[in-house]
Amino acid sequence: MKDIEELNQAFYNAIEAGDLDRMSEIWIEDVPGRPALCVHPGWPMLSGRSEVLRSWALIMANTTYIQFVLTDVQTTVLGDVAVVTCAENILTAADSDEPGFAAGRVVASSTYVRTPGGWRLWLYHGSPVLQSDDDDEEEDQEQ
Repeated sequence: MKDIEELNQAFYNAIEAGDLDRMSEIWIEDVPGRPALCVHPGWPMLSGRSEVLRSWALIMANTTYIQFVLTDVQTTVLGDVAVVTCAENILTAADSDEPGFAAGRVVASSTYVRTPGGWRLWLYHGSPVLQSDDDDEEEDQEQ
């Protein structure tokens, strides 16, 4: 299980570093009936290794700074399949011309498959956690 958790952390490290080569090593090769699959928060399903890696290249090219703090990490291994679920607490450079940062939260599931070359990421699915105005008010009152 430790190797899965290390590979999952390497996935996030690759995003933070903008390291597409490392990202390419992590994702599985497509085989008939089992293409690589990816759902970025708010995006449609992407199918096929080339489409998935193209999406990461686009994200990396357009992200000046991103940092992930993972919480609620749970890993389950069932034979040659492993699932890691977590909350991604994300800090990014603001999208505007003004300096600053933006924060967000995504819940994510990553499914890994054991291959002859080791564990590889087969399916990533991230879903944004929407924060209501009530949540903001509760946080302000707690501080």
